[in-house]
Formats: sequence, structure tokens, C-alpha cells
Amino acid sequence: MTERPPRVAFFTDAFHEVNGVANTSRQFEAFARRRELPFFSCHAGPADQCAVEGSITTVEWVRSSVSLRLEADLYFDLRFHRHRQRIGEALAAFEPDLVHVTGPSDSGILGALLAHQLRVPLVASWHTQVHEYGGRRLERVLSPLPVSWRRAAGRLAEREILRWTLRFYSFARVLYAPNEELIRMLHERTGKPAYLMSRGVDTHLFHPERRTASGDLFTLGYAGRLSPEKNVRMLAAIERELEKLGKDRFRFLIVGHGREQEWLQANVRRAEFPGVLRGEALARAYADMDAFVFPSRTDTFGNVILEAQASGVPAFVTSGGGPKFLIQPSVSGFIADEPAEFARMIADLMDAPGKLQAMRSAARANASRQSWDEVFERVYEGYERSFRLSERPVSARLRTVPTRPVG
Repeated sequence: MTERPPRVAFFTDAFHEVNGVANTSRQFEAFARRRELPFFSCHAGPADQCAVEGSITTVEWVRSSVSLRLEADLYFDLRFHRHRQRIGEALAAFEPDLVHVTGPSDSGILGALLAHQLRVPLVASWHTQVHEYGGRRLERVLSPLPVSWRRAAGRLAEREILRWTLRFYSFARVLYAPNEELIRMLHERTGKPAYLMSRGVDTHLFHPERRTASGDLFTLGYAGRLSPEKNVRMLAAIERELEKLGKDRFRFLIVGHGREQEWLQANVRRAEFPGVLRGEALARAYADMDAFVFPSRTDTFGNVILEAQASGVPAFVTSGGGPKFLIQPSVSGFIADEPAEFARMIADLMDAPGKLQAMRSAARANASRQSWDEVFERVYEGYERSFRLSERPVSARLRTVPTRPVG
């Protein structure tokens, strides 16, 4: 074989949206562009188009009106199959060594079908706990029913969605996941080798020096979708618990949008809702926070945790999901589960400005070690180890950090 990096075709659930998968996808394409790696980037967009710029081939397709709305800016096109021939021809012309999909979305299923059609190895990365999201949303729909019935239905839905999701992932030859718990689960449930695909953060954009806040109000921040699976209603409970502790010099800065926004506006009295922020406006919002509160139990990673830490903001997270792997407890953040526990830890930090400053520094230092380049170098190393695509490893072109798969 010739000495060359693998030709990667990447089919992602989201690209232009404001969420962790979209951010990771944009960063992956940007990495390939910087390194001049052959990269086929396929995702839904504002127009049907195909463009080649340097080493990057971008194929976008428009979702039809027959699309299921999964979230405020996330859809599943029931007619995605109509794009199969056009995208298949572009993919065949690209001559990929592998197809990498981000999940059982319309784009992911399309990528898996084309990989099978072209007899190209399939890689799949796990980014979203779709089974947990499904279970929680069903419970919300069944809210008029008794609690025990709702919970039983939610657990059943979660098990079945997980079973079918794992069946999709079992078609891939190699898997990636953003934390060690998911790596073990995927390997045990599919028997396939699984690698770490973490996330990075832009420490130049997200920086403590962007802070402009003044005054004596302690700012508790949140950024992300305002949706049921993010457990955002806990913010109202935390507010009540802080008031029980006699705290009244604080406010919430809640960045984002979603179906829970109206409820939060009605139930969190000390809150500002600037909506969705991007770029420097988002970076300033993070820097103006004193602590970041992320009550989700279903996130596989939590890009917003790294963005807050890069801004010098310690994070409060739950013991569920991936965010707990991103902090050092009592050093760069705290782990709690109940509203009263969150409130007690927040109150202690409000009363200890010296500790807060030390945690700000530790949070920034922790985020500064999270490099997007290192994340994707490891991904490419996993490709090489799994498929032996050339006689000389991809590390001949990339500065790689060794990573071992499970399995």
C-alpha cells in the first residue's frame, strides 16, 4: 500500500446546530482541513450542494417537510433515502477507506447504508444517550398517569431503545465513545473494539479575561438545551434550597433555548435568559459566571463543562453520565445529586472567596489540557490500528498519542 493517511467519510447527526455533536463535527472537519487530510463531510444543511475545497469534500442535503422534530433544532427526515443516489455517487468518487457515523440518525443510517453498498468499513461513535432521552420524554408525555405507571413505561422504553440502538452500533467494525463507562458498555454489549473519542475546547475563545461582571451578586450559570433530559427543572429547586440557607445575593444566568424555557421563566425567580449565544458573546457569558451548574444525568460528555472551566468557572455536576469525568472534586468542581446537596456546596463556595479563586485557577488549568488536535489524533490512531490502512502508521503524518481500545 502507499503511505497515506486514511480517506475518511464522516456522516454526522448535526453540524450547523448549537449542540455538542455539531461542535465536535465542526472541529473534526476543521482538524482535517488544518492537517490537509482527505475528508468527506456529509450532513444536513440549508441547500443540496457538493463542494471541494483543498482536501475537504462537503456534501450537504436539505431535510424534507416530512421530518420528525426531536428537539428545537434537531430533526429526523423520514425521506432521507431520496438523497442516497446523489450522495452515493459523490462518496464513490471520493473513494473512502472508511465511513464514520455519529449515530442512528437520518444521516447516520444513510452513511451506514452507503458503507455497506460500497463495501467500506463502518465506524460509529456514540454521542447521545438516546435511550435515556426517550424514556424521560415518554414519562413526561404520560404525566397524567400514576407515577409508578409512568416510571415503568419509561424504563421499558429505555431498555427497548437501547437494544435497538446497540443493534445499529453492532453493524460497525469499530466504535468510539466519549467516556470510559460507555466504552466498556459498548464493548460488552457488541463485542466490538471501542476507543475513546473525547472532546476539546478553544481556550483562546473561552478565557477568564473576558469577564466583565461587577457587583456582589454571585452568578450561577447554565448553558445548553433547555429540555427535559437535561434535568433543568432542578435549577428551580436549587434556588429554593439556597433561599432556605439564607442566601439572597445570587442570580442564575441561563443560556440556551428549548421546550422547558417557559417553565423555567415562571419558576426560577432570580434568573436572566439571554437565549442562544455564540462566539464572543457566549465566552463573555461564561466568564461572568462564578459557578456553573449542570444538573443533567444523561450527557455522555458535556462540552459546556470544558467551556466553563476554560473561562475559569468551577462546575457543579451530577454523578450520572460523562460530566463527572471532567472535574476534580473539590479542586475544579463538585459532584452532587440532590438539590439540597447542590445548594449546600454552592453556599459554602459563596462564603469562601479564597477557595473560589483557587478553584477558578484549577478549572482553567484543567481545561487547558484538553486539546481538540489531540482528540482527533487519537481518533486517527484508532483508524490505523483497526484497519491497517497503510504500511506506515498515520503517526508518520500526525503527532499521535497512543490509545488502547477495549477489546
